[in-house]
Amino acid sequence: MALTVNGKNRQKSQRYQSFRRLVLYAIATFFITTVISVIAFSFINPNLTMLMVAKRVQPLNDGGSNRINHKWVSIDKISPQLVLAVCAAEDNKFMEHNGFDWESIQKAKEHNKKGKRLRGASTITQQTVKNVFLWPRRSWVRKGFEAYFTFLVEVFWSKERIMEVYLNVAELGRGIYGVESASECYYGKPASKISTYEAAMLATVLPNPAKRNPAKPSSYMYRYQRTILRNMYNLGRIDLKGDTSSKSKKKK
Repeated sequence: MALTVNGKNRQKSQRYQSFRRLVLYAIATFFITTVISVIAFSFINPNLTMLMVAKRVQPLNDGGSNRINHKWVSIDKISPQLVLAVCAAEDNKFMEHNGFDWESIQKAKEHNKKGKRLRGASTITQQTVKNVFLWPRRSWVRKGFEAYFTFLVEVFWSKERIMEVYLNVAELGRGIYGVESASECYYGKPASKISTYEAAMLATVLPNPAKRNPAKPSSYMYRYQRTILRNMYNLGRIDLKGDTSSKSKKKK
């Protein structure tokens, strides 16, 4: 009887050890593959992203699209006004934080507790991660992966690379991805020729690209454009190879 019990215990121990090794291998494989993927995309351009695929198969009445209009351009062929506009609209501390804007997160929590329209606090890095590596639907699981990938991207990518990828993969209309395709579609010119006012108007599309058209802006988009222009003026300029340079700094 004792031998039988000992035999069963050994079998349980062996199964536990096998399961433990399997879990450890799975975790190690996940970390290795994700780190390699992030490093690879630091110099390989993601011309097809998870967001594009998801929107392509998503129903039209749910924000999907039956096309993918995308054209990649390097950051030096994108107007600095577009860089400034998206920072002014989406993440004015882009050059200062390490992927997470904790002050904005706290403000969003306090705002959302009041039961008003939900306010997000995602940085440009987080949005880039969501577009390239993850799926668009919100969930706690996705937010966990988003935090993990955001940390990796901030470690292995430069701010210039983060901005370059973001401006090339952001959805700026139904089936329109990246500032080059959006500039050509809405203004008939490349992203390098976009003016300050056009850049600010294009940035108004980012929160709701499936319903906003900068070529036919609503009264709300005009008001939002004015807010973005004020923020752009306050930021002054964005130096992707250095720090944010404000108007006050330039006066010194």
